Amino acid sequence: MRSSRHPLLAAFLAALLVLAAGLGMAAAPSAAAATPVRIMPLGDSITGSPGCWRSLLWNQLQNAGYTDIDFVGTLNAQSCALTHDADNEGHGGFQATATADQNLLPGWLAATLPDIVVMHFGTNDVWSSIAPDTILAAYTKLVGQMRASNPAMKVLVAQLIPINPSSCAECAARTVAFNQRIPAWAQGITTAQSPVTVVDQWTGFDTATDTYDGVHPNASGDAKMAARWYPALSALLTPGDPGDPGDPGSGGCSAAFRAVSVWQGGYQGEVTVTNTSSTAAISSWAVTLVLPTDSRLTQAWNGTLTGTTVRNAGWNGTLTAGASTTFGFLASTSAAAGTPPMTATCSAS
Repeated sequence: MRSSRHPLLAAFLAALLVLAAGLGMAAAPSAAAATPVRIMPLGDSITGSPGCWRSLLWNQLQNAGYTDIDFVGTLNAQSCALTHDADNEGHGGFQATATADQNLLPGWLAATLPDIVVMHFGTNDVWSSIAPDTILAAYTKLVGQMRASNPAMKVLVAQLIPINPSSCAECAARTVAFNQRIPAWAQGITTAQSPVTVVDQWTGFDTATDTYDGVHPNASGDAKMAARWYPALSALLTPGDPGDPGDPGSGGCSAAFRAVSVWQGGYQGEVTVTNTSSTAAISSWAVTLVLPTDSRLTQAWNGTLTGTTVRNAGWNGTLTAGASTTFGFLASTSAAAGTPPMTATCSAS
């Protein structure tokens, strides 16, 4: 009997061990999947119909190594030439004030759970001659709803692109007046946990050449909008390439471009290079500038220029965690006066 029962018992115990091992593996995965940063483009038809600046921005981010991202929104329309994540919250004809009054945003937030909101919203309010104080009050309510959804929400708010519709002679001036109010409003509402960053989409944008109807961007306008969003948004992200700034053993960097002065046939630019690691220093950096085909860099200072890449000078390559430095450059262009679309990508070691 002993010889006949032991094989059965052994088989039974072996089966239990296999089952237990299987349950253990299911309960404790070896590695957690990385959670992408969720980015909501929020606004009206300039953002959503079709809002092809989103496709350009998505591809610029992907090409620069910012691959752990997810554009989110309850709307999705693949109507642009470039393949991209088309999820968005750009509602044609909507006003920021009505969206706040009707409490539409909380539902969109609950459905998509963004970490960052990229907002170009208020053109229809300006068109309807709604007072800047009223629009900014709506902005405040919308930001409050964003923070109720995510206390650490990062918010990028645009100074609106110019508009000059044939049916509204005063719209251009109203846009200027409203845009002038946005920086002070943002400064008053920003917090360390939930910063509000103003992105200047107005400067260098020409309704005659950058829109097809005085309001909505054409291909040139889309490129300008994407170029303005890119440095502000990429500064909030971690690239997924080697040298990931999220890795305690290495440093990474971001590059934020701004136009210092613009004239017919050229402009002066400045790029701020920031070590995006919270723990590690970097010892060198290189910034590659992507220019339009009719532009070229002619001079750089506080860095060494080779083609379209600027590398650190001997004295400003080392940046401690979170530290920044700047370099400047001159560029020539055959285009009319105005800042051409540009992206700046940074690598560090």
